[in-house]
Amino acid sequence: MTNKISVVVPNYNGEELLRKHLPKVIEAVSGAEIIVVDDASTDDSVAVLQEQFPQVHLIQHTKNQRFAAACNTGVAAAEGKIVVLLNNDVSPQKDFLKHLLVHFDDEKVFAVGCKEIEKREGTIIESGRSEGAFRRGFLVHWRAEDQTKTTTLWAAGGSMAVRKSLWQKLGGMDTLYRPAYWEDIDLSYRALKRGYKVLFEPKAVVEHKHETTNVVSLGKRVMKISAYKNQILFVWKNITDIMFIIQHCLWLPYHLLVTSVRTHGEFLLGFLAALYRLPMALRRRKKTSANMLYSDSDILGRSER
Repeated sequence: MTNKISVVVPNYNGEELLRKHLPKVIEAVSGAEIIVVDDASTDDSVAVLQEQFPQVHLIQHTKNQRFAAACNTGVAAAEGKIVVLLNNDVSPQKDFLKHLLVHFDDEKVFAVGCKEIEKREGTIIESGRSEGAFRRGFLVHWRAEDQTKTTTLWAAGGSMAVRKSLWQKLGGMDTLYRPAYWEDIDLSYRALKRGYKVLFEPKAVVEHKHETTNVVSLGKRVMKISAYKNQILFVWKNITDIMFIIQHCLWLPYHLLVTSVRTHGEFLLGFLAALYRLPMALRRRKKTSANMLYSDSDILGRSER
């Protein structure tokens, strides 16, 4: 089945990460198409790919467009019906692919996420399966305690397989959330509300180093502000249950005062950045809400069970 599979690796200034992790990707997906989308790197990423990995299909952005756009470019170019998205700091185990693919016999499956392991000071942290709820006016999410079930609120964009036809139908990752964070949650949530399945496969294991280039290039504070901005935009774009909307409006003044102070202004700056993108979010909302089969309560109630 590997002749129907493509692997997409978005990359920005990750020459050392490519040297370290791409050989393991190539070994694990032997026979599959491998695409690396270079997002206008300023280091030697392109030279490394051309000289050391000639078997890889390299696509180059002429300007930096960030994670969601790089993923969209890669999936659009992919020849496979199933596309595996892997961050450039991810090393998959040799048998991870077969465990992902079995789920796609079900035509309603849109995405399947991998179990991510990270080694920290001698301890192995497992993640990948997530749960969430609407609390204090926002969607909040957390790592599920049980990492053996196949249900999940979303599939992590750094290690998941998707059905290309449904990716295209859903419109792919939304660049509304640039520079990063919440794109994968948004995509999975839209799929769930339209009646498709998003799963987690505990046997599809990858090691994720979390050596992200976003934090390196933009800084921790900018990325924290981006996280708050995108958490707000997610609500404005996706939440349609009237009680959740009322809850959001009632809690927002509290967050603008108390949470902004507690986060040293990061929430307030995130809100202002979100406000700037509100017209764009509302246009997206109008387009996506017309095709929903399930309510927010349906999806989030299922996540908490």
